[in-house]
Amino acid sequence: MTLAFAVLGDSIAYGQGASRPSDTIGTRLAADLGRSGTPTDLRVFAVPGADSRGLAAQVQRAVTWRPGVALIIIGANDLTHFVPTHQAAALLGDAVQRLRVAGAEVVVAPAPDLSVVPWVPQQMRMLVQAGSRLLRQEQTRAALAAGARIADISGTSASAFAADPALFSADHFHPSSAGYAVITAALLPTVRDAATSTQPAGSHAP
Repeated sequence: MTLAFAVLGDSIAYGQGASRPSDTIGTRLAADLGRSGTPTDLRVFAVPGADSRGLAAQVQRAVTWRPGVALIIIGANDLTHFVPTHQAAALLGDAVQRLRVAGAEVVVAPAPDLSVVPWVPQQMRMLVQAGSRLLRQEQTRAALAAGARIADISGTSASAFAADPALFSADHFHPSSAGYAVITAALLPTVRDAATSTQPAGSHAP
């Protein structure tokens, strides 16, 4: 049986900035699952520019497909669009709950640390870091309460981006293909764990 794997969220979930479709997070994760013995059917429901207010529409489309595993990457645009932290976290929790009711194992990658983005002024970095941390904490709390697994919970990929500008694409905001490789590696253990826990309803006949 083939695992139905849905990716929801923003431009990072979509793969904006990657040089090739094969370099995006969803495709990399699906390929890894396939190599490890789990044939995977990937569908990307993510929308570039989306924040948490757009998750409900994505979830509505995803649940009709009945994914076994759903990955949500969201938060960067909540920060840049100034979505209130409590609202963003609540909307994420609602999305997780709907996917869980539909039978999916849900993995959440919460807000990145935007203070490492090259165009953030030096004098603003501490403020941006604090805002990113607060959103990440609230998202984590809401997602766990709704039954999700949290990937890269310590935000280890942020330190790699802070140290290597080549991990950003030409727009100095979205990851490059190399950056997506770093993010994928951080998400992979949790996605693998979720895939091993899928119910039969989350697998589609090939």
